Amino acid sequence: MRTLKINKPSEPQNAFLRAKTKYVGYGGARGGGKSWAVQTKAKLLCLKFAGIKCLIVRRTFAELEGNHINTLRADLLGIARYNSQEKMLRFANGSIIKFMFCARDADLQKLQGQEYDVIFLDEATQLSEYQMKSIAACLRGVNTFPKRMYFTCNPGGQGHGYIKRVFIDRKFNENEDPDDYVFISAKVRDNYALMKTNPDYVKQLEALPPKLREAWLDGNWNIFEGQFFEEFKDDPSHYIDRRWTHVIEPFDIPLDWKIYRSYDYGYAKPFSVGWWAVDYEGTLYRILELYGCTKNPNEGVKWDVYKQAEKVHEIETQHPMLAGRKITGGPADPAIWDGQRGDSIADVFAKQRIYWDKGDHARIAGWMQMHYRFSFDDNGIPSMYIFKNCEAFIRTIPLMVYDETNVEDLDTDLEDHVADEARYMCMSRPIKPKKKEVQVQIGEDPLNQRVEVKKVFL
Repeated sequence: MRTLKINKPSEPQNAFLRAKTKYVGYGGARGGGKSWAVQTKAKLLCLKFAGIKCLIVRRTFAELEGNHINTLRADLLGIARYNSQEKMLRFANGSIIKFMFCARDADLQKLQGQEYDVIFLDEATQLSEYQMKSIAACLRGVNTFPKRMYFTCNPGGQGHGYIKRVFIDRKFNENEDPDDYVFISAKVRDNYALMKTNPDYVKQLEALPPKLREAWLDGNWNIFEGQFFEEFKDDPSHYIDRRWTHVIEPFDIPLDWKIYRSYDYGYAKPFSVGWWAVDYEGTLYRILELYGCTKNPNEGVKWDVYKQAEKVHEIETQHPMLAGRKITGGPADPAIWDGQRGDSIADVFAKQRIYWDKGDHARIAGWMQMHYRFSFDDNGIPSMYIFKNCEAFIRTIPLMVYDETNVEDLDTDLEDHVADEARYMCMSRPIKPKKKEVQVQIGEDPLNQRVEVKKVFL
């Protein structure tokens, strides 16, 4: 039996290994040594604690194999045996390192009845919040081994919002204990081994486009590449003046503004209803919403359509924003008119005197309408505002990312119900893209003295 040699880690990685809390975030930028840290921590735990069970998760098996399995098999040759069918490394002392990929929610079925003492989510932001929390439910057992979960992460991906909330912004829900969470920042310059062997890697990151550079080199969690609605801004410092922000402070809606509603049906997945006011200029204001979601993201409350219709009717007759106001219909998913098996969803709502219009289901055109409305003019004024009480919109819209195969569409596996419902509303009142004045430097002007102002479409 050979002896395993562990190289001395750099200081940030030492901090990673010393972490004592339940949930540890590590990373924040490219090149911070995250994969090395996962492998080293897993090896040390398995050598120290006989019988401990570790799990390493990546989004795809190819990533698991290329980043962890092949490296660990070579490192642990003669110390642990790999079973390709079980995707597991088994140590002589009974400890194991199990490997799992999670590309879709359906992959979580492989975890039924499973218990692990330590779980590593490598590149955690590639997973959804629902997937991360489902995997975390396997962090249990009656033994005395440490129970800990490590999240290595960079800005970006479908799990960006969750990781940013708990580790970066430290905003916690009522069932989350702040003492359970710690984040250890690791950037490329902290990786002394990489800086020694590949000093030009920093230059490669510095040459990236500005937004990507901020995320991958500087670890800016407020910007990430791949975000579908990158124009969306939530700036509390401008809630009152309503400039350069989409989220604003609620106000009393003038009586002569029209009120609309929009709807996306859901049962096992959330349903979404939004109420909108329209001002004299055609600007949309999302003033209220009803989102049928449990405390778990993208999990529906499983209300039947009768209960949904009754709740919408109750809100429209009793809520101070809507009571006594005329609701001028509004768009909904055309699928709710399917009545092949009796009353359609639209029929059930009609019995509560809630009437819908068939929404335009064109996805790409609908997303473009949302982009147009999110765009700011020269004075920082958009064509769509969101009252700060509309928490589902504010939470889910920034999480939308591009589809991997259809680059003009968003990923439909995400929690996109609010986005779909808002898309129907925007398509019901389409606008043209704004024109904005930009200064264009005239060519062959070495002294930079001539500037031409052009109007371009946003």
